[in-house]
Amino acid sequence: MSNIRSQTWLISRRTMLRGIGATIALPLLNAMIPLGAADSPALKGGKPRRSVFVYIPNGVNGMSWQIKESGREFKFSQALTSLERHRDAVTVFSGLFQPNGLGQAHVCADTWLTGAKIDSSSSRAYKNSVSCDQLMAEVTQNHTRFSSLELSISGGTGQPNNSNTLSFSRDGIPLPAEENPKTVFDRLFGVEAGGVAVQRQRLDRRRSVLDTVLGDAKSQRAALGSEDRTKLDEYLSSVRDIEQRAQRMDAWLDVPKPQVDGAKFQRNVSKDIAGEYYRTMYDLILLALRTDMTRVVTYMSGTEGNGLAIKEIGITQSRHNLSHHNGQPEILDRLTKADTFLMEQFTYFLDQLAKHQEDGESLLDRTMVLCGSGMSYGHSHSNSNLPILLAGGRGLGLKHGQHIDYTRPHLTQDYTLTYEEWQSLCGKPKDDQARLSNVQLTMLQKMGVEAAQFVDSVGAVSEIVA
Repeated sequence: MSNIRSQTWLISRRTMLRGIGATIALPLLNAMIPLGAADSPALKGGKPRRSVFVYIPNGVNGMSWQIKESGREFKFSQALTSLERHRDAVTVFSGLFQPNGLGQAHVCADTWLTGAKIDSSSSRAYKNSVSCDQLMAEVTQNHTRFSSLELSISGGTGQPNNSNTLSFSRDGIPLPAEENPKTVFDRLFGVEAGGVAVQRQRLDRRRSVLDTVLGDAKSQRAALGSEDRTKLDEYLSSVRDIEQRAQRMDAWLDVPKPQVDGAKFQRNVSKDIAGEYYRTMYDLILLALRTDMTRVVTYMSGTEGNGLAIKEIGITQSRHNLSHHNGQPEILDRLTKADTFLMEQFTYFLDQLAKHQEDGESLLDRTMVLCGSGMSYGHSHSNSNLPILLAGGRGLGLKHGQHIDYTRPHLTQDYTLTYEEWQSLCGKPKDDQARLSNVQLTMLQKMGVEAAQFVDSVGAVSEIVA
């Protein structure tokens, strides 16, 4: 029983592969739903509120990412140039950090949305907490077939300290992500052979298996020490969560799925053509939001150990290898090109959100999109001055068109953006109050989550609240 936590990690992945976990990937007990969430003032009015989280692994080349000017009169940097056409819908942040992320290396993605302090010394010591997207999903889940959608370039959950997913349950259990566009489309919009009756029989069989698992685990509880008993309770909680998700799936079986044109998603899209792959995944997210299949999405455009090579622009190295550049100009130049390319694909996503209208507003107005990394200077795994931007959500009460720079007031001169300065900016935080959790708290509140604090936040970001 000493490795129950790793077993819990694996059961989440195995369940997905058997066709259940991906659709029940949001652990939720009735007691976990915040009291009054359905009647939250932020949710009244009936219009959907949505959030998307896009992760960039291994940091960026700050010399070509960092914006020099603060406030509204700023010029987008080289890597962010494509965002110019969405200037009024974007806020770029500088100087943000996560207190519990300082000194961490490859767990940055694990904690990007949780802010947890993780002991990365071993997988047995690994313990995460709930991610902010899942708190949002608890509020929106009653309105959608899928509480949330977890996507990544690498499927499943990955491993402790090197996750393939950004989403974690109330117990800190990783929620498996999907990497194949066709699989995602079929899960969202496909109809299983045999119809509702066959699906219901399958759910009944799975519930029977879960009952057996619960019974076997409970029978061993009395013989365990206190530490192992705690781990077992967490394991039992995750199994109960799966059971609850199966019940919700059953309730949706009698509700027809929307009819959409899925021809473009029925072919296998190779990751060797990175741009096409990214745009296909963004198109899937757009379709899921447009049809209100879900209102909360996480997407890892790369994991800390697996970032796509971008062969169409001549980059054959993985992103992880690019990040360990050792200051070599040629490799840094490639990293800049990779950063710029990723942001161009992200801008494509914003283009699509802005293009689609919903009750007199664009989908971008009804959707907050947080994009960035849990690392800044990848070569030495530095975690201050994180590259972070927030787009959309004007219909939810956000205002944009600014560069909020928490670093500049603490500098004695203007940015020089030399290699040495970039290293320094990513070292020790310049402003202790400039926490990523403040941005996440602001998003939580705009999604209708009644929260006064998230992890180590010190308050909402008033500058972006309309």
